[in-house]
Order: sequence, then C-alpha cells, then structure tokens
Amino acid sequence: MFDWLRTLLLPFENPSVIQSLIVIMLAIGSGIFFGRLKIAKVSLGVSAVMFTGLILGHLGYRIQYEILDFIRDFGLILFVYAIGIQVGPSFFSSFRSEGLKFNILAVSCVLLGALITFIIFKISGVSIENLVGIMSGAVTNTPGLGAAKSTLQEIQTRFPDRVYDDPAIGYAITYPIGVLGIIFTIIISKIILKIHPEKEMRLFRMAKIKTELPVISQKIRITNAAAVGKTLQQLIEENGKNIVISRIKHSGSEAVFSPTLDTAVRMRDVLMIVGLQKDLEEFTKTVGRPSTDQFIETGSEITLKNFFVTKPSAMHKTLADLDLYSKYDLKVTRVFRAGKEMLARPSFELFYGDKVRIVGTEESLKEAERIIGNSEKKLMEPDFLSLFGGLLIGIIIGSIPIMIPSLPVPIKLGFAAGPLITALFISRYGGISFIHSYINNGAIYFMKDLGICLFFAAVGIHAGEGFYENFIKNNGWTWLLYGSAVTFIPLILMVIIGRAFMKINFLQLAGIMSGSYTDPAALSFSTTYLDSDVPLQSYAQVYPLVTIFRIFVAQILILLLV
Repeated sequence: MFDWLRTLLLPFENPSVIQSLIVIMLAIGSGIFFGRLKIAKVSLGVSAVMFTGLILGHLGYRIQYEILDFIRDFGLILFVYAIGIQVGPSFFSSFRSEGLKFNILAVSCVLLGALITFIIFKISGVSIENLVGIMSGAVTNTPGLGAAKSTLQEIQTRFPDRVYDDPAIGYAITYPIGVLGIIFTIIISKIILKIHPEKEMRLFRMAKIKTELPVISQKIRITNAAAVGKTLQQLIEENGKNIVISRIKHSGSEAVFSPTLDTAVRMRDVLMIVGLQKDLEEFTKTVGRPSTDQFIETGSEITLKNFFVTKPSAMHKTLADLDLYSKYDLKVTRVFRAGKEMLARPSFELFYGDKVRIVGTEESLKEAERIIGNSEKKLMEPDFLSLFGGLLIGIIIGSIPIMIPSLPVPIKLGFAAGPLITALFISRYGGISFIHSYINNGAIYFMKDLGICLFFAAVGIHAGEGFYENFIKNNGWTWLLYGSAVTFIPLILMVIIGRAFMKINFLQLAGIMSGSYTDPAALSFSTTYLDSDVPLQSYAQVYPLVTIFRIFVAQILILLLV
C-alpha cells in the first residue's frame, strides 16, 4: 500500500530524478534543523547541511550524477555572486583606509596555509588531490574545493587514462576542524589576551570617529561683514570646502528658498548647510556663527524628501547631468548607497537603488519623482534579467582559459572566482548596460544561503558514499592531524602579528580570522560571543580577496603537483 512512499524515501543505488530531488531536500531540511541547535552558544548554521549530507550518503542515499554536478556548480555560482554583490561597495572603499592592512594579513594567512600543505605533500606521501581537499576543509573554503574539482575534471578530460582521488573526501574529514578551530582560537585568544569586548568597542568607535566622519547638516547665521554681498559660489570657493547650501532665509523675511550659487548673502541671513563636521565648522567660523532658527526647517514651502533611483533616465547620470536645480529649483544634498551616507557633489554618479535626499517645493519634487523614479515596489521585485545577465557574464569570465607555460592545462577562474569578480565590479560600478548592482537584502541572503545549501548537500552526499571506508583506508586520524596544522598554525600567527605588531582591534581581528577562513559559522559565533557586529565589517573587507586567492592556490597546487 505504501510502496510509493518507500520508493521516494528509501535509498536507491540508481535513483530517478524525483528520488534525487527528495534526497537533496532531506539533506538541506535536516541540515537546517540541526544547524539551528546551539551547544554553548555555538551553532553550525547552514554548515550542518554538509554533515547531514555525509550521513545520508553513508546510509546509501544517492543523487544522479548529472543532477549532482548541476546542483553543486549552480549552488556555488549563486553563493559567490551574492557575496560579491553584498560586499562589493565596502570592499573597494576599504582599501583607502584599513582594508589594505587587513587584506595583507588575511592573504598572508592563505599563502602560509598553502606552504604548510606543500610541506605535508613532500613528507607524507599523500596525493595532492587529497591534500588540497584537506586544506580546503581545514580552512572551510567551499569555492577552493569547487575550483579543485573543476581543475581535476579538466585534466581528466585531457588525460582520460589517469585516475585521480576525490578532494571532497579530505574536505569532509577536516571541515569540522576548520569550523571548530577558529571558534576555539577566538575563545583562547580572548582569555590569554584578557580582552574585554566593551573596552574594544569603545576603542573601535573612537577610531571610527577619527577616520569616518558622517555627513551632517547645520544652521548658521551670517554675522561677518566680510561675507555680506558675496555670492554663495564665492564663499564656497574662498573657503575651499565641500559643502552644500540647501536653504536660505533672508534677514527680516519669513520666506525660505533653495538658493542658486549666484545668490548674494545679506547680514543676518540664515543658511542650512550640509557636509562633514570639520568643513561645516570652518565655514561657519569664516562667515558667522551657528543659528538656532527653527523657521528655516519647518516654516516654509520648502520640504525634504528621499527618492529611490529606479528610472533609466537617472541611472549612470551625474547630478550635474540631471541639473535638477536649474530645471526644477531642486537641491540634492545627500546620497545613500549600501548603508553609507555621502555628500551630493555635481560629479556624483547615480546607480540603480540609490536613495537621494532632495530639497524643494512640493510641485518641484513631483518633477524629481518623474525623472528619478522612487518606486519602492520595483526595488522589492527581483530583476531576473539583470541577475541572470550578471551570472552569465560571470560564468563566461570564469571559463576563459589562461595559458601558463609548463602547466598541463590552462588555468581558469572557474565557477567560483568568475562570478565573484563579476559581482564585485558590477557592485562597484553600478552595472553594465541593463545589468545593475541592486538586489534587496532579503534576496541577497536568500540567494546566498540557497546556493551554499545546494553545494553542501551535493558535496556531502557524494563524499558520504565511501566516507567511512576512506577514513579507515587513508588513516583519517592522520588527515585530521594534517588539517589541524593547516588550521591552527596560520591562526596563531595571525593573532600574534595582528594584535602585537599591527595593533588591530580584537573585534576586527575576530572578523578577519573568520573571513580568512571564509567561515560563516565562526563569524556567527564571534558576533554572539563578543556581543558585537564589528566582526561582520572586517569579514566583508577580506572575504572577496581571500576567496580569489584560495581558488587560485587550490588550482595551482593541483596543476603543479598532480
């Protein structure tokens, strides 16, 4: 009576399409459930899908090989593309401050792990395929494993008579060491270094105040006789400051309006100015003093409104190109992008999804909406043409063969680095033609988690087929020892160098450790354990470059030593 149910749920050596899909859903569903369970504030999150996949594979569950390859590669592509779109803006801008220092430390950690892997290869007799899998698992780097498997498939196609080991076995064996190793290092480092998260948070905020000043607004009254009669253009040029004057109220008048640069100021005029605090303070000292006038904010027809850029007529246009003031008497004061607030300068280029703050009359603001868009509903709808266009470009770039002398096959960016680099540049430059960088946060998190779940399920089930036999055959305890060397030696040196020599805030250092090992489970633990979101920022700063380096390192080790 229930034969149909047994057919769906029991393992089969040669499963049908529907049986393969059921296995994938079982692996992901059960993995998500167990990943939410916490032991001493630690949870595996989506990483648990890898382990439930291993168990199902060990119990005899299988996926059709064609479906398995598709699920694994497509999941990896979705995951890295979402990461690139998410961290792209902050990744490039971080290099102007502390990001360069963070990335040097993180990339050095990657290269040290590769050196340790090479030394183990020379002294152990373990194949480089297995060691690359051990290395990828020990640093929880999924894209590196994907790159290694793609490279081996390329070599196998070129030399069909050769037989290679599956790096996924070593990856599965050492993956727990990678996850728990970072968590253990963070805990021990905090104890030994006597870290107090509250104190580190205060130091972090003080450092940010000095380096990242926010854009603010201020009211000033003209009291300096030397400024009277001059135009706003002259006052700004004489002081050489990057400020925007959004409103003006002449002395003795109740009328508030958005001024042009050739507007002349009078004694005791009140101005509303926008810019960095230091620039505002120096400008104020030159022309007058701060004002407490309330009427300039509320008592006029001039209002302030935020608009989302959703129309092609505004995308990739500078504010000077739109010329909103000359045409519609509108003043743009600020632009918000990827959570960052920026001063609106004439040369500022608008991207799809930017939020623009505009000052003007109700009538003129309607004209701004006609040009800029402001359709929040449109931003909530996924633009599949843009999304899959970006994925297509990423796959094409990842498939370009790069010929290097003495290597048996060309090196490729692959399904991991190709979409990642494409997403980074699309995010940085706002898009290419109809492909734009904006994806709402909910869609990004969904795409990222769906992608990594599909990849973990496929890799785990495949590796679980002979996991126990391979663990016994290859002396898995020895492999765990090798993985521990790759995990702990770079981490310990990173803590010593980062804290003692580079003087990096411990909250940021925890994020760099998690980002260097591309480990979301460790990141989740660090934010909870240290009660701070600071690790998220440094994690995002190092993740893209580290991922690219780990992909290349995995490929080069395979190509040089296989």
